[in-house]
Amino acid sequence: MLVAFSVAPSGTGNADGSVHDAVAAAVRVVRESGLPNRTGSMFTEIEGEWDEVFDVVRRATEAVAPFGSRVSLVLKADIRPGHTGEIDGKLERLEAALRDAG
Repeated sequence: MLVAFSVAPSGTGNADGSVHDAVAAAVRVVRESGLPNRTGSMFTEIEGEWDEVFDVVRRATEAVAPFGSRVSLVLKADIRPGHTGEIDGKLERLEAALRDAG
């Protein structure tokens, strides 16, 4: 399965609203998991089996908790049994389709 998620604290007390330290704590958990992952400006994607992916999401969410009085989690999952390597495979197929259509 592929999961794209975003986790951030609120009630941080930061005048500028920045949450980069909290997000860094979450991304550190994801990267240390050893699962295939990718972080962009708004979401982190992670690939693996259901239990291992959701364990990482839970731990990443817990890593953000100390940074504010509450935590927001947004999550989207692509559950496709029997498929692996989709974190790159989906992008490769998209790029191929764009080349073929051009």
